[in-house]
Amino acid sequence: MKVVVKALLFDVQGTATDFFSTVCDEAERISAGRHPDADWPDLVRRWRAGYFAALEAARSRQSGWVSVHSVYRFALETLLEECGIGGFSDAEREELTLAWQRLEPWPDVAPGLSWLKSEFTLATLSNADVSAVINLSKRARLPWDAIFAAEMAGVFKPDPTIYRMAATYLGLDPAEIMMVASHKYDIRAASQLGFRTAFIARPLEFGVGGDADVEYSDEFDINASDFLDLADQLGVWWPS
Repeated sequence: MKVVVKALLFDVQGTATDFFSTVCDEAERISAGRHPDADWPDLVRRWRAGYFAALEAARSRQSGWVSVHSVYRFALETLLEECGIGGFSDAEREELTLAWQRLEPWPDVAPGLSWLKSEFTLATLSNADVSAVINLSKRARLPWDAIFAAEMAGVFKPDPTIYRMAATYLGLDPAEIMMVASHKYDIRAASQLGFRTAFIARPLEFGVGGDADVEYSDEFDINASDFLDLADQLGVWWPS
């Protein structure tokens, strides 16, 4: 008997939202012209890499979940010093860190989710703090049915616990859930637990000239260019 997908779980930072452009723009705004030679794109790429390094270190130590906001804030302090960028007050550093809670969605996300919502339960499955996912989702008016995040499981993706937690809360078997992400480690981890998978190619995740992995692979159930393409491949009719 064919198993029907009933729910879609979405990664947020990078998959549903354009963190690179948003944080670059916020850095320029908050700096207010004080650092005209600053390479904000490079800083944002290194900031994101520092975030992943911190999560990997937490997993290696088996120390469980730590506030992602605190991870970004600590990484920013280090980066500003390394880049020789001074003059930011504590309040401005905090405001810049909070840019990760003001991320703009990709243009296809809101209409794509509205389309998908007519047929599926939609939920996040993010490593970001619960408060961060709530804040950026409300700001962008993203129509999730539920929000799941690492904080709720006490571990970070790709730990199996976080995927199992989402399935438990949804009351569904893994085979009835599709994990949607632009990061292959995420959907590969879900696949190992029996989840269906959808890879979303985001060529501008790290900006023009960035090193985003956008290669489609037969190992995933769906390879899509965006959320609208995902809805189309899932056979969802555009709501009238």
